[in-house]
Amino acid sequence: MQLFKGINVVSISVTDLDAARDFYANKLGLGEPLYDMPEMSWIEFDTGGAGNLSVTTAEEGWQPNHGITVVLTTDDAHKTCAELRARGVRCDDPVGIPGVVTYCSFYDPFGNRLQMAGPPPEA
Repeated sequence: MQLFKGINVVSISVTDLDAARDFYANKLGLGEPLYDMPEMSWIEFDTGGAGNLSVTTAEEGWQPNHGITVVLTTDDAHKTCAELRARGVRCDDPVGIPGVVTYCSFYDPFGNRLQMAGPPPEA
């Protein structure tokens, strides 16, 4: 019996909800939050696909996450990387795996690693 139907939301801890709101809404282009509830330490964004992305207030002693990676879908990892860099977002160079994927890691202002994934490089 399958218990789950997909991912509803993935949460990322941050140290400053106002800065996170600006970064995720404007720098990443996710737009106005679906839910903006700072009193509950919760801001949630529509990713344009399956599953939402939220930011929550980090607890004392928190460290940036590099263990679990949120991967957002893009039509072209190279173009998206270039656009994010133009917006001041720290991005690693895109990596192409022929026949599989082109991906690129990038980082929010708090040091959390995220990734984008797009079509594989052409042969």
